[in-house]
Amino acid sequence: MQPVQPAQPVTFADWVQHFTDEAGRRRQTGDPDWTQDVRLPRAVRSSLQRFQVGESGDGANLIGKADRAGDPDYAAAVRLFVAEEQNHARLLARLLAADGAPLLDGHWSDAIFVRVRRLFGLRLELMVLTIAELVAVPYYRAVRDGVGQALPSEVAARILADEQRHIPFHCLRLRRSVGTLPRPLRRPAMACWQVLLCAAAVFVAVDHGAALRRLGVRRGRFVAQVTGLAGAVVADVLGTGPGRTDGDSRTRRPLPVMSGR
Repeated sequence: MQPVQPAQPVTFADWVQHFTDEAGRRRQTGDPDWTQDVRLPRAVRSSLQRFQVGESGDGANLIGKADRAGDPDYAAAVRLFVAEEQNHARLLARLLAADGAPLLDGHWSDAIFVRVRRLFGLRLELMVLTIAELVAVPYYRAVRDGVGQALPSEVAARILADEQRHIPFHCLRLRRSVGTLPRPLRRPAMACWQVLLCAAAVFVAVDHGAALRRLGVRRGRFVAQVTGLAGAVVADVLGTGPGRTDGDSRTRRPLPVMSGR
């Protein structure tokens, strides 16, 4: 008999409960055993240092935009989402410390990413954040499956599970936000988003290429993995995904990007 899968949240009040439940589960589970021996390959260490910078923002700009959106449940859910991202930064910092590696004060690629997503309103910020989540899924999967050491594999698995859950969370808000655009502009907007996603995937594949090779993932394969997730997101945001029959998000099945296989 197969285990019953928990229902995917369909409202922001559901997401508040979901994030709260996940926080409780993390407290109950506790941290990985940081005393485990770890010797990260140089390229992987350098790559994780840069990803740690990207995970370490305070989220103040996103929280402010969420507050101004006028939905208290969404604002509360965003705060819990930001807390999960900050926990990723903490986990990566502890992992790097276990390897004796210093943290970076910043990185130019992260500075550009932050500047771009803060340029306009909540819609653009979420579009850029969703790109980051889609890039993170195959990246942390590669670390989980390719690093060959228990501690970094466990840390990557924990972060991967969170990033997979974040994608439908952002899609729910984007579905509503993109839905306010004139109908002829919705598909072009998402097409532009897909171009940005492809560019981001290529950039990460090049910038982190040495680490990906060490983890057994070719650059082209990584780009294909990232861009392969885009179709489900576009269908979900535009309301054309599987299970969408009457405009009610409660009829929608979970996104395929939830899978970690």
